[in-house]
Amino acid sequence: MRQLYKEEEEKKRQEKLVDKKKIEWGSQIRSYTLHPYNLVKDHRTGVETSNTQAVLDGEIDMFIEAYLLMYQ
Repeated sequence: MRQLYKEEEEKKRQEKLVDKKKIEWGSQIRSYTLHPYNLVKDHRTGVETSNTQAVLDGEIDMFIEAYLLMYQ
């Protein structure tokens, strides 16, 4: 019984790895709109900010935190 459980868990883990490797057209993570208005949106978490310059300067902690909280 325990072996069967381990096999199923390994199978699920492998499926997740395959899913992560699938990159298709339109599967963008984040979009940047700089004109006519400022907006950066993370499509995985739904987090948005109008402070585009900060994001372009590398301040992406809000996106990382939201992503980590999704899988907590």
